[in-house]
Amino acid sequence: MSAAASQWSACAEKAWDAGPRFCPQEQQKREDAYEEALEKVEREAKYARRGGKQRAEAQRRVVGVFPRFATVALGLEDDAVDMLMNGFIPIGTQFAQWARRFDPALPMMDVVQACRNAWTMCGIQPLVGDEMRLTPAIIGYSLLYPYSDNFLDGGITTQRKLEFSARFRDRLCGLAITARGKHEEAVWAMVRLIELQYPRRQFPRVYECLLAIHQAQEDSIAQSKRSAGLTPPDVLRLSCAKGGTSVLADACLSHGFLTDAETSFAFNWGVLLQLGDDLQDVQEDLEHASATLFTRAARSGMPLDGLVRQLLAFSSQVADQLDSLPHGEPALKRLLRTSWRSLILMAVSRSDQYFTCDFVAELETLSPFRFGFLRARNKRLAGRRGLYRVLFESFLESADVDLRGLPQPETWIRAVEEPHEDRYVAAQCGHFSG
Repeated sequence: MSAAASQWSACAEKAWDAGPRFCPQEQQKREDAYEEALEKVEREAKYARRGGKQRAEAQRRVVGVFPRFATVALGLEDDAVDMLMNGFIPIGTQFAQWARRFDPALPMMDVVQACRNAWTMCGIQPLVGDEMRLTPAIIGYSLLYPYSDNFLDGGITTQRKLEFSARFRDRLCGLAITARGKHEEAVWAMVRLIELQYPRRQFPRVYECLLAIHQAQEDSIAQSKRSAGLTPPDVLRLSCAKGGTSVLADACLSHGFLTDAETSFAFNWGVLLQLGDDLQDVQEDLEHASATLFTRAARSGMPLDGLVRQLLAFSSQVADQLDSLPHGEPALKRLLRTSWRSLILMAVSRSDQYFTCDFVAELETLSPFRFGFLRARNKRLAGRRGLYRVLFESFLESADVDLRGLPQPETWIRAVEEPHEDRYVAAQCGHFSG
């Protein structure tokens, strides 16, 4: 953690890789492709909301729009589009169907959030020399987000948060604790998925990582009670801990163990994503009096230009670590670089009032889309009730999904509660271990 904080601080004086620039004519071309794809999706979404054959055909057409959109609008190369269409999207569909069958009451937005984490974990697999595929541990850890993090972030008392957090920590330590109610049953079931793939004695590092992210979550709860007294180094340390331990756990649960280089990269990747999220949420965090590097600067009236330059430099440094890993296709590494840059640019476009006009103009030339266009499209999408849901459900329901080799989602909690079923479930999961 201290190494990541030091690297972040050193990036304040470093140059960053500007990457490709886009003239207004090129941006217009991409915006036209974006609009064309969006209009098709909106048109088909009307049919996708209906039932029967018409719905299924509309969903297939929605899925069919994506390759052209990714190629022309997002500027992705064919190998990257192929990786999305034949790797990430099928895995996301498989994950979402497992989650919905395990818990039909789980809100769609929670499924989407968990799916994003599953995609991160599956993206790590090729970087550590593994085949990209959904595993019990990926399901378990990803679904811990809506079942634990969102519960802790919800409108419950601090005392209740701390009580659940203590019981959750004991369960992560391997103690046999009887679940209290449906919520804990679901959380315990997710931990059991991880335990079946990674026996504790063989993979102690997995549980060290889970306890590290849990500690970071507890520190975050404590931070909310004393945010006004935090110093800048305190805020940086908490951000590094929360983000770094999260993706480090992603990586460890993707493979079971990591090299030093893989550990360093995963931790720094997590720090980058956490700081990117903090930048995206600066307005909301200001309203909630949350302490981040960006809210502290904004409250003091300081433009965020310098912090974003530092974040872009840090992103370049993490990308250099990524390129030095011996595994992983170049297309995947380029896709990750693109996603990190897009995260930062999108955040600047949404909160341009916190930057100088010259800095916004400079960064806009790095974006495939003009910032005004991005803001307008975001409002349009946010105002169309259910459009994001229709898109996700179109991928979710567009093909038959094979869940063989994974625990049965409909009976998983019962299997956890009845020890005699463990042998059957362990046999299902056995080929994922080691």
